[in-house]
Amino acid sequence: MSIPAEKVAEVLALPMQDRAYLARQLIASLDDTVDADAETQWQEVIDRRSREIEEGNVSCRPVEQVVQDIRDKLHARRPPS
Repeated sequence: MSIPAEKVAEVLALPMQDRAYLARQLIASLDDTVDADAETQWQEVIDRRSREIEEGNVSCRPVEQVVQDIRDKLHARRPPS
């Protein structure tokens, strides 16, 4: 690797918010593919899901309940410490 250890230490010493910004920028720089149709596809999903909700074809739950269910499942997967 050609990055000097001092440079790595300098970056790691940055405040968390700055490190998070740099991490996002680095990750984005690795993905050179752009899906030009992604926005259209997401809008189609949003429109379809909105119709399903309005027509009563799906049931909705409060986000707090969904997040708690996810946390419970993740907690259940952890090995006992």
